Amino acid sequence: MSGPAAPLTGPDLALGIRLSEIPDGGILPGHAFDEAVIVCRVGAEVYAVGANCSHYGGPLDQGIVANGSIRCPWHHARFDLSTGEAVSAPALNPIACWQVERKGDRVRILAKRQPDRKPRTAAGGSLVIVGAGAAGNAAAEMLRREGFGGKVTLIGKEDSVPYDRPNLSKDYLAGNAPEEWIPLRSKEFYQEQQVDLILGTEATVLDAAGMRVVLADGRSVPFDACLLATGADPVRLPTPGSTLPHVCYLRSLAESRAIVARCKEAKRAVVIGASFIGLEVAASLRARNIEVDVVAPEARPLERIMGPQLGDFIRGLHEAHGVRFHLGQTADAIRADSVTLHDGRSLAADLVIIGVGVRPAVGLAERARLSMDRGVLVNEYLETSARGVYAAGDIARWPDPRSGRSIRVEHWVVAERQGQVAALNMLGRRRRFDAVPFFWSQHYDVMLSYTGHAETWDRIAIAGSLPERDACVAFFEGNRVTAAITVGRDRVSLTVEAALERNDWEAVARAVRG
Repeated sequence: MSGPAAPLTGPDLALGIRLSEIPDGGILPGHAFDEAVIVCRVGAEVYAVGANCSHYGGPLDQGIVANGSIRCPWHHARFDLSTGEAVSAPALNPIACWQVERKGDRVRILAKRQPDRKPRTAAGGSLVIVGAGAAGNAAAEMLRREGFGGKVTLIGKEDSVPYDRPNLSKDYLAGNAPEEWIPLRSKEFYQEQQVDLILGTEATVLDAAGMRVVLADGRSVPFDACLLATGADPVRLPTPGSTLPHVCYLRSLAESRAIVARCKEAKRAVVIGASFIGLEVAASLRARNIEVDVVAPEARPLERIMGPQLGDFIRGLHEAHGVRFHLGQTADAIRADSVTLHDGRSLAADLVIIGVGVRPAVGLAERARLSMDRGVLVNEYLETSARGVYAAGDIARWPDPRSGRSIRVEHWVVAERQGQVAALNMLGRRRRFDAVPFFWSQHYDVMLSYTGHAETWDRIAIAGSLPERDACVAFFEGNRVTAAITVGRDRVSLTVEAALERNDWEAVARAVRG
């Protein structure tokens, strides 16, 4: 999905400009041949690429140039400056790329470059991916992009082709995104790429020694290498009444569809859980003019993950949009038209949505006796304790090179990037996974961008102003910034990411100070 085309502004790059007009290491927006183009300069080299990210249409002129790539300010997608190739998720499609002519101090944009496509190898073999979510889809696409010519099988327990899961609680649920935006690819795409989609069927046995996966319907799929990307399942509450028809969870497209259908008649909703999903659901329901009460046991929403300052900011943001919070509370019972709280109060509700977190779906890995630790343990190459079996996404716990600890992260961009690296390693590339974790969360017109990883922290420092929606919140462990959350400072978020990649702690500290 992409946004509207960027307006044609700035100089006509086909006519040429002076080299000095492009700042070294910077970006200059312009146009050429009736298309919006940006030019980027790295020393004496000049590159010209499309102006908008292929993911959601983010304005690339507001991003940064780092390590030979242009990086999108919205969701941190990266594109190779030389080719336009999408080299890092969440973007899966390339952007346009133009030839550049330089004569003396003049630079001019010439014809558009043809995309580079690696030829399919004659090498055979069978690679199997279990899980058709973020990591699984990204891995399947990377295998074909890298020219693998053997058999690729993608197994998903849902009936749908891989889809844009983050949108289920955001624009799609709010009614701002049509359903045709939700699939990542069409069925025809997988046919063209010769990816064998097996949908609506769960893998029940991973025979690592025999190198095969057995499906619930009895089929056996052999492999030379296998990727487990089984994702996570929502935590289900045993609360009396939690199985009533108007009680919903939100993890799958089918569940989001069910909530959208109930929104046509619903007037009052109770959201149980102040997680990211719960609060994004609350914002989407308010966009539909449904009254919303949020019930959660903590004193502040998201405090454990984001600290008290951002917890108070998020609460105030939702309250300004009419959401009522009942914190320090749990739901004791759910009835057809109400939710009873632990303190005895009753909240009217004709729609109840439970969002109290997820658990990694590790049953298949456990039955295969893979090494586990609150997830599937993998090495720096995302390989499990079974040779030739990899894991990525919500289930994978990997060695983080910055903290020196093994971590597991349940976010879309991390899952996609792990799927891409795992695919390379299934092809024998031995690529370490060392990406800096990143995720975003949308609340009304405010987006939070989280870069890095901080399970705990010693102190929090804020540059800028949260009430004015222009701030960077830095999390310190000792003297190091391990993570930063930005509001209205997208370029700072990108700069922090690039500095963390280099382990340049001084540059990280400078970036978060603004």
